[in-house]
Amino acid sequence: MHDSDPSQDPTDPRHHHEDFTTRHAPMPIELPLDDEEASTDVDLKTQLVRFVLTGAGSAVLDYGLTMLLQYGFDASFGIAKAAGFLLGTTVAYLINRRWTFRAEPSAARFVAVIALYAITFGVNVGLYSWLSHAWPVTVLYSAAAFVVAQGVATVINFVVQRAVIFKIR
Repeated sequence: MHDSDPSQDPTDPRHHHEDFTTRHAPMPIELPLDDEEASTDVDLKTQLVRFVLTGAGSAVLDYGLTMLLQYGFDASFGIAKAAGFLLGTTVAYLINRRWTFRAEPSAARFVAVIALYAITFGVNVGLYSWLSHAWPVTVLYSAAAFVVAQGVATVINFVVQRAVIFKIR
């Protein structure tokens, strides 16, 4: 340490710096993506954002497998959509249970989810197959049929999961 340079003296106030416990970096605009604590009491806005994000990712898996099987392997509309639905909804349930609704595992809830997914499976695959037969068989019309079927099933899923499934203990 040089006596002539006070900035080198650790006791000099100009040498002092704040640590992370006294000063925080500015936080980015907050999206309702995660709670500070794992809580089962997640507000509606947060649940909707999480549900949409989870659903979008799961829909990509569902759509990808559906189109691959239908156009890549010449599977029937129903078989292709059924396989896509099973993949997408399984992934969605696992993420929604842990992240969207912050629910603990429950046998009763699992049985209720199976019943809900059986209903939405029928709605989703039924609408997709019906529209696929009613419209020309092209990738564009298949995508439109997918969006309609997925949209109806998603609304049913969210309402029933929020109001019933994830209230079960």
